[in-house]
Amino acid sequence: MQHIADEYDSDLDLVFERTVELSPAQIWAAWTQPAHVVHWFTPAPWKTLTCDIDLRPGGVFRTVMCSPEGQQHPHVGCFLEIVENQRLVWTDALAPGYGPSANPFITAYITLAPEGSGTRYHARARHKNSEDMLRHVDMGFERGWGLALDQMVAYMQSL
Repeated sequence: MQHIADEYDSDLDLVFERTVELSPAQIWAAWTQPAHVVHWFTPAPWKTLTCDIDLRPGGVFRTVMCSPEGQQHPHVGCFLEIVENQRLVWTDALAPGYGPSANPFITAYITLAPEGSGTRYHARARHKNSEDMLRHVDMGFERGWGLALDQMVAYMQSL
């Protein structure tokens, strides 16, 4: 089913897509189990220190990232849509329980589709305005999300 939020907006959206040698179930586990998220979520040399997940619409998605200099960056949001092994949508525009967020930046759409022996991984980051989208480009969106996905693949294949 196509949702209005699925429509690409070049002023707000950044897209990252790649086929990887993991099953949709492996990627789903990597995204939805905190014990896995901490191993791959933040591109090295950054680290993910902690992750809390309540996997239900309105449930928490919280991470604490740590810079190479030791500065901690908490990120708190909530899940909007959960379709096991297919689609995961979360945002920091809302706090857990759908409360308003003080400083929204991103709504992330992760879509998984079997392709050959792997999975077509499609990630879209929607921003509240074009300035935030361009800031995310300057932060290294494509490189960072690519490194994180490479880390996910390596970690999940090592299990």
